[in-house]
Order: sequence, then C-alpha cells, then structure tokens
Amino acid sequence: MTQVLQFKSDAVLENPPEGSRRIIDGIERVLYDGYWIKTYPVPADTLEAKKRLIEGLTRRLFNHTEHGLNIPGTRLGEAKAAHEAESDPARKRVKAAMLAGAYFNRAADIFRRLVELQADGIEIRSDDALMRECGKCLLDAMELGRFVLHRSGEEGIDELWGEPFRAFSIPLEDFYESRYIKIGQTMRDIDKIANAMVANFTIIPAFAAIESPVRDFASMARIKAENLRTDHDIFEAWSQLVTAAERLANFTPVPQAPESRTSESVGRRVADGLLLIRQGRDLIFYMARARTPMPKSTREYIQRCETYLTSGRLTIIPAPLPA
Repeated sequence: MTQVLQFKSDAVLENPPEGSRRIIDGIERVLYDGYWIKTYPVPADTLEAKKRLIEGLTRRLFNHTEHGLNIPGTRLGEAKAAHEAESDPARKRVKAAMLAGAYFNRAADIFRRLVELQADGIEIRSDDALMRECGKCLLDAMELGRFVLHRSGEEGIDELWGEPFRAFSIPLEDFYESRYIKIGQTMRDIDKIANAMVANFTIIPAFAAIESPVRDFASMARIKAENLRTDHDIFEAWSQLVTAAERLANFTPVPQAPESRTSESVGRRVADGLLLIRQGRDLIFYMARARTPMPKSTREYIQRCETYLTSGRLTIIPAPLPA
C-alpha cells in the first residue's frame, strides 16, 4: 500500500521521487513532473466501473476532436467500406478518422451489453469472445487515432484514443496513475508555453507588462487541468480560468513614441504579437480542458515566439481543411 504523509502547503519537501503521495492542506496529491496533482478515489475494478469510465472517456474524446467523427457503431461496416474505397489522400484521412469513431462506438456498445449480461447473472470471463472483440475494436480505434485532429485542427491527441484501450485492459488503479502522469506533463507544457511568452514578449517594449496576465492564466490553467467537471471546485476553477483568459486576450500594448519606429513595421509587429498571444492563450486552453499535452503544437508555438522576437512578424501557418 502506498504510504501517504501529511504536510502543510508551506512545508519544505526534499526531492521526493516521482509518484510520491502527500496530504497537502487536507487533500491527497501525487507528484509528477514537479507538480503535486490532486488524486481521486479509485472505484472497485468491476465491469460496471469500467463501463462508466469508458463512457466518460467516449464523451471526452468526441468533445475534443474534430467534428463529424461520432459515427454509430452500427455503421462500422459502412465506415470501413467508405475508407477502403477512398483514393484522395485528404479525404481518406478524414474517413480514417470517421472509421476510428465507429470502432470506438462499437467497442462501447459491446461493453455495455457485457455489463447488462453480467447484471443478469451471466459470468463474463476475460477470454470471452465479446471481450476479445471489444478489445480489438478499441485497439483498431487507437491505431486509427493518428489520423484524427484536435478540434483546433493543430494536431492529434493520440492519448485520447489510447486511454479507452488502457481503461479496458489494465487495472483501474494503474489507469488512474497514468492519468496523473499525463496531467503532470500537461502542467509542464502549460508552463513551457507561458515561459516562452514571457521570455520573448517582455523584451519588446510594447509588451513589457505581459508577464502578470500570462502567469495568472497559466496558474488557472494548471488548476483546471487537475479538476474534473464533477468536482465541487469546478465553479471557481472554470470561472477563474475564463476570466484570466479574457484578461490576457484583452491585453493592451504600450504605445511607442513615433520617433522610435516606422508606422508600418511596428504596427504590423504589434498586431502580429497580439495574434500570437491569443494563439498561446488558445493552446493553453485546449490542453487545460483536455488534460493532455500537445507536444507538436507546443514546440511549434515556442518556435513562433522566438521567430517573432527576431523578425517582428508572425510565422503564417496554413489553416487546416475542415473535416
């Protein structure tokens, strides 16, 4: 059994190992990536508990991915045929994403029926044919998940497709622990983006005062990342995140003296900078809501900040095609 020690929030903690647990201000927290993350009670490892978890992961998945993927499991055959018949690469990518959604829903349908059978007193063994079929559907959905984009169009979030398979195939305690690891990585990347914004923008006189709203927003985003929608604290966490995002989006650059600039270059620089700030705000928002890192988008955003500092212009990235 994991030992849980009690500390106050201002207590000195000596480099504990990853996965350490502490009671901090009356709340159990676990350490990953340097962040003490709030934990949740693990339910009994039953089919019913896994069904509820997979249903929740299903809603979460379709909430954060591009539109049009929530294909009923009953249409799996149609989705497979449409994907196999498509030759255009762009449309084939979209149809692969739709097929992933159909596989996902088919797995959820099967698992639901298994729980109903169990409730009727029928023993369901781990090697049952339907259990194997459910696992195969989840695995197929996970493999196709690489073709699915986040709703922003920036990149895929493979973790969203892998989570249901893990929830199905490993003990719930291990699944919960894997989520804490991902939340720690999300918090780490939120701070990476905030640090890049501060490091690059505060050097520019027009944006010298940007640090405070960026830090406030990042702090609220980390809090949101560890809170579920069902938590009592969600009312404060969500409202504070949204208002911090609004303050950052409404940041007003400091006007520069006319003799220190040319109107065209500085005007464009400031407009591009404001757009880049809003892009950073959006990216942090996406990660805080999904509670999952977006490494490709994080990497590219930091590069755009560095390019903006040296060139004064925002790197243009082509908009994704609609799904």
